[in-house]
Amino acid sequence: MKKLLYSLAFLAVACSPKTETVSEPEARSASDSLLLHPEEMKYLKNIKQLTFGGNNAEAYWSFNDSLLVFQSDFAGWGNECDQMFYLNWREDDLKNNQPQRVSTGLGRTTCSYFLPGDQTIVYASTHLVDPACPPVPERRADGKYVWPIYDSFDIFTADLQGNILSQLTNEPGYDAEATVSPKGDKIVFTSMRTGDLELYTMNIDGTDVKQITSDLGYDGGAFFSPDGSKLVWRASRPQTEEEIKEYQDLLKEGLVKPTDMELYVANADGTDIRKITSLGKANWAPFFHPSGEKLIFASNHQTERGFPFNLFMINLDGTGLTRITHDGTFDAFPVFSNDGKYLVFASNRNNGGTRDTNLFVAEWIGD
Repeated sequence: MKKLLYSLAFLAVACSPKTETVSEPEARSASDSLLLHPEEMKYLKNIKQLTFGGNNAEAYWSFNDSLLVFQSDFAGWGNECDQMFYLNWREDDLKNNQPQRVSTGLGRTTCSYFLPGDQTIVYASTHLVDPACPPVPERRADGKYVWPIYDSFDIFTADLQGNILSQLTNEPGYDAEATVSPKGDKIVFTSMRTGDLELYTMNIDGTDVKQITSDLGYDGGAFFSPDGSKLVWRASRPQTEEEIKEYQDLLKEGLVKPTDMELYVANADGTDIRKITSLGKANWAPFFHPSGEKLIFASNHQTERGFPFNLFMINLDGTGLTRITHDGTFDAFPVFSNDGKYLVFASNRNNGGTRDTNLFVAEWIGD
């Protein structure tokens, strides 16, 4: 049959009345057919799985795109809860080797990011209050899905050997979710210092702290645009008396319910705040497209029961919503490399039926 198909293809070209250039099939890795849905191949190719156990997420690029720093609770690396690691994503084999840990190994950590020069990182940790992992919220009798907001989180800088270099925040309450401008001059983060979860910016040395948001609700997961002029984030906005009471009561318990969030964009100084999505359910983990004119994000808005999560793209004016991934489980935390050639994301795909969340990187071939 294959010989017949090849013969027919040859005759179709040979008998053509005009000369045409026959393009070569696009080169793809063998893992694409295993790890990518056919619809995903419109946007991604040469996908590579980076981690192979535990929950691995929030992978962020070094300024020169050669390294990724990420959080993992993989017990095989000696973790009892999330700690920070980095890897050379082209060369390191994490299936057989443990990456370099860059956090202290104490407490719980979240949201690490490279600082200019790629020799230091910024991340949040609870280790100053308690060297043990903080308790995970128990399943609630009311069935609500909640995230913990540990008031013991503060933001630190460290070198790539895990040595703490400085403490950037020391306000009472939650300080975390720090990311760095591509310009290398500013950090955006989330803080509870006013009694609500708001966005702030500061210089990379912790000075010149400025509040960005002020509306009631959980403002978090913020990132700068490629030119550093804008911010994107996800936020909840309780409106009714019942919603406001639920939000504030949970916050008193150190909890938030992340099931109703939309995306917002503003100038980096907090002016011109615009709501981008009104899709319903949970729209989160936004990141700017290399053009600065679109966003990629995770969402479950097409689902009935809140699962699965897939990646979508949308223009800054709210038009052009496009589905990027089609996995049946969980895709989130999409981040473009600084040169715009690669996308790293976290996914439950190829986990052997477990609940493991692993990191994947692929060439970006979409618009």
